[in-house]
Parts: sequence; structure tokens; C-alpha cells
Amino acid sequence: MNPGGMVGVVLGAGRSSRFGAPKQLLPFEDTTLLGQVVRNANASNLDQVVVVLGRASEELRASVDFGRAEVVENVAYGTGCASSLLAGMDAADEGCEALMLLLGDQPGVKAEFIDFVLAEWRRERPWASVTSYREKLGHPFIFARQAFDDLRELHGDKAVWKLIEAYPDRVLRVEIEATLPPDVDTPEDYEMALAHWRSGA
Repeated sequence: MNPGGMVGVVLGAGRSSRFGAPKQLLPFEDTTLLGQVVRNANASNLDQVVVVLGRASEELRASVDFGRAEVVENVAYGTGCASSLLAGMDAADEGCEALMLLLGDQPGVKAEFIDFVLAEWRRERPWASVTSYREKLGHPFIFARQAFDDLRELHGDKAVWKLIEAYPDRVLRVEIEATLPPDVDTPEDYEMALAHWRSGA
């Protein structure tokens, strides 16, 4: 990996509390929901990919082709997304220049979206960036090394959004001319994510 590389952290340790069954294992084309997210990340220009698992970890390890990605466990996944972020940060190579956060239940964030967001961040190198899909904010998020101390103070769910909202003047908004890819929290979201993918939106 480049000493100043970009590390993609796939947050795949969710509790699936609203879905019931582990949503990461849901069939998605020829893989699973999480498998497609990992495939997208591995096909991108990210220097390192870290996948954080929690619930259904053994089943996911058996069913997902993680390729070049490093897999780590978050034993505290029940406390919220911030704990998964910390597990991903701990696995990132020393000296990485920034972290890109990807949701393990958002398979429509394609490799080309990841690469575009990465290129835009590298052009300006802000403290953080968010992605805007036709005026709707979503992932990927990027946080520069200068934000890492703030990230380590986060707790619970939606903490990253609160951090973004706290420092709007430090955040670059990267515009993508595409529909916001659905993230999967309910069976209806799952059907939407499949339809979104098949439409090529």
C-alpha cells in the first residue's frame, strides 16, 4: 500500500434490528448484499479495504469472497456504528492519509462512484467530504487524518453524521449525477436496492 494511501472501511457489522435476519447475507445478484459492497470496494482505486464484521461473522466469512480486503471483527457491534468505525481505523495501515466510509448495506455505491469521490477528495484534500446524489447526501464519506482524533471520540449510531454537521465549513460536498443508492434496513429497502441495481441507476 502507498504510505499515504486511502483506506476504505466497509461497515458490515450491523445488528439488522429492523430487518430481522442478518441482511448482509441476503442474495444479491450472484453474491450477497455485503458481497456486492465488498466487490465494489475491491474493484475501486482504494489502496486498502477493511471490512468490519459483527453479527453473523462466521456465516459471512464462509459465503463472501473478500478478495484483497482485510476482515476484522467488532465484538462491540451492538453499541452502534461508531464502534465499527473504530475497529476499521485500528486495522488501517499506519500512515494512511484518509479513511473512506462505506455502508455494508448499500450495494449501489459502485466502484466508479468510489473512484470519483476519491479523486475529488485528492484534488482538494479537505478535512472531510460527503457525497451528494442529486442534492441528497449519502456515502461515501471521507475523513482526512486530521479528523481521526475526532472520529475516535464518537459513540453510538449516526455519530459520523453529527460530526459532519458540526463542522460544515470543513466538509467538501462531492456531487454525483445519479440517484441516491438505497441502503437496506427493511424488506422494502431490499427490493428497492435490487431494482436500483438492475436498472443501472
